Amino acid sequence: MKIRIFLVLIAVIVLYQNSFSQTFQYNNPIADKRADPWVTKTDDGTYYLIATVPEYDRIVIRKANSINGLRNAEEKEVWHKHETGVMGHHIWAPELHRIDGKWYIYFAAGEAEDIWKIRMWALSNSSNDPTEGEWKEEGQIKTKRESFSLDATTFEHKGKRYLIWAQNVREGDNTALVLSEMKDPTTLTGPEIVITEPQFAWERVKYHVNEGPAVIKRNGKIFVSYSASATNHNYCMGLLWIDEDADLLEASSWNKSPGPVFFTNEEVKRYGPGHNSFTTAEDGETVIMIYHARDYKEIRGHELSDPNRATRARVVQWTANGFPDFMQTVGD
Repeated sequence: MKIRIFLVLIAVIVLYQNSFSQTFQYNNPIADKRADPWVTKTDDGTYYLIATVPEYDRIVIRKANSINGLRNAEEKEVWHKHETGVMGHHIWAPELHRIDGKWYIYFAAGEAEDIWKIRMWALSNSSNDPTEGEWKEEGQIKTKRESFSLDATTFEHKGKRYLIWAQNVREGDNTALVLSEMKDPTTLTGPEIVITEPQFAWERVKYHVNEGPAVIKRNGKIFVSYSASATNHNYCMGLLWIDEDADLLEASSWNKSPGPVFFTNEEVKRYGPGHNSFTTAEDGETVIMIYHARDYKEIRGHELSDPNRATRARVVQWTANGFPDFMQTVGD
């Protein structure tokens, strides 16, 4: 009798979990030809999507009342590259953040005359709606190292604001992830701490890269997902974590997954997933990962010239020990 009751309880739990996991269904892709996606949800339930366009020449935003609604939402260009000088080429990986009642966009850009001289830049807008109002150029986010840098993301923890970004810090490598406290939304105070470098083989395929950080706080920890290797089918995601009470600026307090946590799965036609962000579903609780991937493996020419990295959405589950489970074997 006890065995039967136990089996019934297990069946009920499994049924509940399955029904819960199917509550949020997404019509993927959320946006075609949009890479490095970032979705921000406001307190009134509005979702804003900002991402890299394949022409690398402008910044666009979509808004909708649901994640699925972003697919057919009108897209508005809010800023265009300069014809000459800085911010004149390779407009990459914009992120949209609401800080102290003001909107900020962090993005990377090269110079029109030196396209690989890529640095981090910021825009600001005082409007309540980031698709309205005027975007002001705040200038370059200056770091102590004057080198290739991109993919800035910001977060607040215990009353302090931090920035994580990707930067060339070591000869022979492309980028590591660097963390610093901020004085204000566009100024770093230092120190600038390297929290991960591309050390494993899966982080060093064609390019030695750690980039695209995204932060999520849960279960007493701060998690940072990031992307590694070339932006073809080898692109994948790793994971960092630190205890929420630890000193974030102590590099030795950070932990790193020895293997990728999300990567190509040919069975579900998911190739080169990465450069993600996190948001919450319409219930305000369920964590949703927004990321890009291709649905085919073979790329003609250079991977950065292929426009078909598409924005996707999927539910993040959680393991018994409180870690994010990206469900590598499950399709979208």
